[in-house]
Amino acid sequence: MARDHLLAIDQGTTSTRAVVYDRFLQPVGQAQAEVSPTYPQSGWVEHDATALVGSVGPLVWEALRESKIDAGRLAAIGLTNQRETTILWDRATGRPIAPALVWQDRRTADFCDRNRDRRPWIADRTGLVLDPYFSATKIAWLLDHVPGARSRAERGELAAGTVDSLLLWHLTGGRRHVTDVTNASRTLLMNLRTLQWDDELCHFFGVPRGLLPEILPSAGEFGRTLGLDYLPDGLPITGVAGDQQASLVGQGCMDAGQAKCTYGTGAFLLVHTGNQAIPSTRGLVTTLAATPGEGPPQYALEGSVFVAGAAVQWFRDGLRGVGAAPEISRLYHEANPESGVVFVPALTGLGAPHWDPDARGTIFGLTRATTVADLARATLEGVAYQVADLIDAMNADLPAPLSDLRVDGGLARSDPFLQYQADLLGLSLRRSPFSESTALGAALLAGLGVGLWLDRTAALELLQSGSQVFEPQRDQAWRQQALRRWRHAVETVKRHYRVEAVAIAGE
Repeated sequence: MARDHLLAIDQGTTSTRAVVYDRFLQPVGQAQAEVSPTYPQSGWVEHDATALVGSVGPLVWEALRESKIDAGRLAAIGLTNQRETTILWDRATGRPIAPALVWQDRRTADFCDRNRDRRPWIADRTGLVLDPYFSATKIAWLLDHVPGARSRAERGELAAGTVDSLLLWHLTGGRRHVTDVTNASRTLLMNLRTLQWDDELCHFFGVPRGLLPEILPSAGEFGRTLGLDYLPDGLPITGVAGDQQASLVGQGCMDAGQAKCTYGTGAFLLVHTGNQAIPSTRGLVTTLAATPGEGPPQYALEGSVFVAGAAVQWFRDGLRGVGAAPEISRLYHEANPESGVVFVPALTGLGAPHWDPDARGTIFGLTRATTVADLARATLEGVAYQVADLIDAMNADLPAPLSDLRVDGGLARSDPFLQYQADLLGLSLRRSPFSESTALGAALLAGLGVGLWLDRTAALELLQSGSQVFEPQRDQAWRQQALRRWRHAVETVKRHYRVEAVAIAGE
């Protein structure tokens, strides 16, 4: 039986997806289910880690059923995941000992604020900023707040990792505790230059190194399936990357200067910088791009907006503004473009380039004439403005400014949103013909890892198909005026919550 198909497992913040691809990277079967996080108190975001693992099997079975192929035809498995989300589990049973702390969780903001003087040192070692977004402070919080966790960790009874590590543990029957360089580079614990866990960083954050997985390249063997009721034993897992680096691959961005933005729960802008780790002077982070098994490490500059599609979910579920997320595009056209409503969607703080965990979502310009449609338009535009901030910061760090941008993700399906984004940036936006490039990137890495194609060039040629282009339709004067209004709103939000935090601290 020919082994000529690939299975991609994509475990994200709000859903898990399984996709079967043929050797030409065309999807032939797929399934998806929601896995919603919970919000036990302000600033806390959690997942039931057992539910994340349990979501995989039924979706793999359904994707294989739809594809009409036998699992024996799978050449390899690729895995991609929500990054930074952190889990502690029992090595003997594989059971999580507490909820997973999601990347959006802000409960460790006080630690980051108390240690702000260490930010330059941490940035130099990791390429990241000291922020609750990343995994290290989450691991330390779990060790200190779950009864007995730290003593159990020191006795070697526990394992820690991001979602990829937990899934790899279960896929391999507990035989492999591993991660790839892209996920490891998001923890604040990996040295950006050695690509290994850094003892001084582990000591600073109070994370025993023995908890952590082995770090591997993004394409190569991570282990083989064992003991699953939905896949046969022995299938190789040969591609792993965090969701945004997987999306970079799925968009065909594997060379320096190529850039993409994925509009998922958050918005994530990555520019591939080749084998050069470019430090940021504008609040971006230097991270690993998906790195093959051979050759030098590959790097990227990244900016993260914490709330993108999540703003639309809030508009749908919190305000009950629409019954389904796609309806927001219809409301956008019904809005008054001169309403003056500005929404800063800092629902879980502001990410790059501001890095302000205390900021909160704020709406400006409400009047008696404001409608639900105006709020819908302001919600979409608020996401576009945040990405404009990222592009501005990115261009300041790069040797040459970006000339175009490849886009994907759920929010990228909205034509009015992408047109406004193109107008605001003054850039051509190329929407991927593939609805989900994240799973596609994981499949491509898995195919490379198992040698399904002759070389990388042959694999990337499979991605060359038509993409829709959105060209700017507004002039520079309009752009500058719109950005001035937005930046005034952002600075007002930051100033307000900074003053409020000082006032509360003084009580």
